[in-house]
Amino acid sequence: MNVHDHSLDPKPVVELLGIEKSFPGVRALHNAHFDLRRGEVHALMGENGAGKSTLMKVLTGVYQPDAGEIRVDDAVVAMHSPQLAQGMGISIIHQELFLMNHLTAAQNIFIGREPRRGMGLFVDEAKMKADAAAIFRRMKVDIDPAGEVGEMTVARQQLVEIAKALSY
Repeated sequence: MNVHDHSLDPKPVVELLGIEKSFPGVRALHNAHFDLRRGEVHALMGENGAGKSTLMKVLTGVYQPDAGEIRVDDAVVAMHSPQLAQGMGISIIHQELFLMNHLTAAQNIFIGREPRRGMGLFVDEAKMKADAAAIFRRMKVDIDPAGEVGEMTVARQQLVEIAKALSY
């Protein structure tokens, strides 16, 4: 599919419009615009200090914009936290991996959100592994949910990060 072919879904699902963000002594973003449509793949590139990370941190609720608006499915939203962004299906896979090497793939995917059993007293390891396996199947990758992340290649670790983003 041509990334500029909007015949499948012409409306953006996410839009950043006129985003402004400053820090003491630095204007990081000035009138930034960015939109995403279903099925598109984007690469955000630019010089060091161009504002790429700042724009993504605004999108994911890490930073609040000084001006401008964020629209998700044509509704203006205030992205107050990364948890809110994740709840809307917005996640970023960072170049630096944020995984716990001594934990399994499944544990990394659901860390802090583990399924529970026994009146919430115990982690339901079987459900967690099954849910992780379902995500890996959807991704069409062969990763053992019980495999320790520290024993995986960097490429497989990145796939675990992607699975974590898809799990929200």
